[in-house]
Amino acid sequence: MVINMNELVETEMLLDDELLRYARQILLDGWDIDAQLRLKSSRIVIIGAGGLGCPASETLVRAGLGYVHLIDDDEIEASNLQRQTLFLPDDIGKPKALTAAQMLMRINPLITARGTVSRLSEDNAYELLDMATGKPDLLLDCTDNFATRDIINRISVRYQIPLLSASAIAMQGQLALFEPQLSTGCYHCVFGSVVLDAAADERTCANSGVLASTTAIMGNLQANAALQYLGLTKNPLKNKLLIWDGRQMQQRLMGYRKDTECPVCNSLS
Repeated sequence: MVINMNELVETEMLLDDELLRYARQILLDGWDIDAQLRLKSSRIVIIGAGGLGCPASETLVRAGLGYVHLIDDDEIEASNLQRQTLFLPDDIGKPKALTAAQMLMRINPLITARGTVSRLSEDNAYELLDMATGKPDLLLDCTDNFATRDIINRISVRYQIPLLSASAIAMQGQLALFEPQLSTGCYHCVFGSVVLDAAADERTCANSGVLASTTAIMGNLQANAALQYLGLTKNPLKNKLLIWDGRQMQQRLMGYRKDTECPVCNSLS
C-alpha cells in the first residue's frame, strides 16, 4: 500500500485538542495547518531508544508526529539515566523500547507510540518496519556504532526509505539526511572508509564517554530536521553533513557527493 500524503492532508482534520496543543507551532511563519496535518499523518521508525532516540522522539511527539515506532533490544541501566531523558530510576532493568513508547504516550496521548524489543537486521527489516502496510516516511538512526549504522543504511537504500542519521560522542556530533529515492548518496558514500575500519567501530559512548548535553542537542537537531522534512517536505541538509563541536561551541556544514563506486547505493541506481 502506498500512502499518499496529499490525500491524507485533504481528508484529515485537526481535533480541537490538537489545535490547542500545537497552537504556538501553527502560528509560525512557514508552518501552517497543512504542515501540522502532514506531521500528524507521518509514520517514522526510530532505531535506538537511548541518548539520541529519547530527545528526538520526545520533541517529535510533543510537536504532533502521528506515529512513532521505536526499535531497541537493550534494557535500561543506571548509567543511562544521565542522558536518556525518557527514563526514571524505577525503570532500571526494563526494556528501553517499551518504556520509551509508554512514556511518549503519557507525554502526548494524541499520538501513537509503539516499542519493539529486537535488534534490526537486513533479514528482519521487512517485518520490523511493517513494510506490508507501507513504507515508513522516515528512518531515524539513533544508534551508537558504525556497524549498526551501516546495516540501517543498507536497509534504507534497499527499501528506498529516507534516512536521518545522527551520532553523538564526547562533546561532538554529526547529522545527515539521506534520500536514497533521489539517488543523491548514502551513509556509506560519506563514511565508507570509516565503516570498513573495524577499530573505529569500537568507539562508542560506553567506552569513550559522552556529555549529557551532547545527546540532547544532537537528538533535538535530528528532530528539527525531521520536522522540516515531514511537515514542510523539505530536506534542510540536502547533500550536507552537519558537524557540531560542543567544546568550541561551533557548528559547520560540509558538502558531500554520491560516490559513483559506492557498493551500497550505486548497485541500485
